[in-house]
Amino acid sequence: MANSPICKRLKKARVAAGLSQKTLGIVAGIDEFSASARMNQYETGKHTPDYLTLTRIAKVLKLPTAYFYAESDELAEAIELFSKSRKSNRLAALDKLKL
Repeated sequence: MANSPICKRLKKARVAAGLSQKTLGIVAGIDEFSASARMNQYETGKHTPDYLTLTRIAKVLKLPTAYFYAESDELAEAIELFSKSRKSNRLAALDKLKL
């Protein structure tokens, strides 16, 4: 599981958000007494969060869940940038991609 892009992207996003593992876990709805350990296991690849848990984590990190599942770093970056863009910019980007 350590080869999964989820663990590396999870840590990157958490650090970028300035959150500790424990804080992220608690805000995402994980029991406060196990939040730090569970987040550490997710980031090291020992365990993988289920879809609903990852969706809650993604919401806290203000990222779409798809970001964590993207097959390449380039696609993950595109998903992140797309999600953070204004609607008009997203529509323009889609029009360009259709060409």
